[in-house]
Amino acid sequence: MSGQDDPLEALTARADTLEATMAYQAEAIEDLNRTITAQWKIIDGLKRGLDVLSDRVQEAESRSGLAAPEPPPPHY
Repeated sequence: MSGQDDPLEALTARADTLEATMAYQAEAIEDLNRTITAQWKIIDGLKRGLDVLSDRVQEAESRSGLAAPEPPPPHY
């Protein structure tokens, strides 16, 4: 009987393959988690920056008296 015909060896090989696959998947999931966490930090910083700029634009508009855009001419 050859090694490939032994059910125990076949199960061991399958278990080894599954363990390797699970280890790879766990590493991939952790990498994705780190990437998503870093992206959320960047997005949060961009949102805060946008809020600051929006406040500054509103403040500049209110100081200049141009709070609302000019309406289009009647022929539009």
